[in-house]
Amino acid sequence: MTARIENVVTSGTFSLDGQDFAVDNNVWLVGDDSEVVVIDAAHDAGAILTAVGDRRLAAVISTHGHNDHINVAAQVAGDAGAPVLLHPGDHVLWKMVYSGRQPDGVLAGEQEIVVAGTQLRVLHTPGHSPGSVCLYAPELGTLFSGDTLFHGGPGATGRSYSDYPTIIASIRATLLKLPPETVVHTGHGEDTTIGAEAEGIG
Repeated sequence: MTARIENVVTSGTFSLDGQDFAVDNNVWLVGDDSEVVVIDAAHDAGAILTAVGDRRLAAVISTHGHNDHINVAAQVAGDAGAPVLLHPGDHVLWKMVYSGRQPDGVLAGEQEIVVAGTQLRVLHTPGHSPGSVCLYAPELGTLFSGDTLFHGGPGATGRSYSDYPTIIASIRATLLKLPPETVVHTGHGEDTTIGAEAEGIG
């Protein structure tokens, strides 16, 4: 029995470099009827906690530290008694949102997180931010890409702490090695596949 994937779309504001942008975020849940993880707790803690329900929340996993991906992480984790996990490379971004609270645990490349008997493998993919990660679930044929890869290409790199050559190198070296039929669940917008995006990036 493998885990199932659920999606909650939340709306709010992305803020960086003195500018604000209205955004819709994909919040992903992976689990079964007993336990679940939340990937990127964005904007609406109530909607996310409703989706979690009475299941044990094993972790709030943050693919990166931009405010629109972590702005209710502490609330969701606190209400559910779960840890917030973030790659140390994004602590500088985390501190812009949470000046007095640290993440509860770290994410590192090739780390394995198991939920509902299903493996999520952490892939460090810097570029959109220094600590950006993706989560690969081979049993589900799925990649949770955060803001590293979208339908139509790589994530944005026009703001502080981002770098275009780095994100392209991450995608080519790490993501394009996955099976081409791998479904990519993105941080914003619609799904894609590794194969579809390889045509434009490879």
